[in-house]
Order: sequence, then structure tokens, then C-alpha cells
Amino acid sequence: MNRTVSQRELRNDSGAVLREVESGRSVIITRNGTPVAELRPLGPRRFVPREALAQAARSAPRIDAVRFRADVDAVIDQGVDA
Repeated sequence: MNRTVSQRELRNDSGAVLREVESGRSVIITRNGTPVAELRPLGPRRFVPREALAQAARSAPRIDAVRFRADVDAVIDQGVDA
């Protein structure tokens, strides 16, 4: 179950609230009793080795830059409206 804290409680005790979030718990923040935000833990970061990215780039299909630009120009209005 998510815990709900007021804006004031978050301001006055942010360290404790953030420790709860770090431990895996989501916290709903309210202003004047109305929910306005949710603090939730971030998922684990995934490290992708440089060699894996390089291999993916080497095995990716080649793109014809001129044809790609023509396709983009056909779909997107390149004008600037001031």
C-alpha cells in the first residue's frame, strides 16, 4: 500500500520520506488533501557494454541518407511559422 504524505511533511521530513522510497515504497504527495505527485523508486540501471553497442551498430542495416531525408521532408513540414 502506498503511503500518503502532505507537501508540508515532505518539506519537513524529506530525508525520512526519501529513505522510504529508497527501500522500495511509493509515496503519494498531497497538497491541500489533493494528490499531486507520486515518488517511486527508480528501477535498476542497466549497463550495456560498449562492445555490445558497437556490434549492434555494425550489424544494423545501412541507411541511405539522401533517401531518408527525402522521406522525412515528405512527411514533416520544414517551414518555420513565426
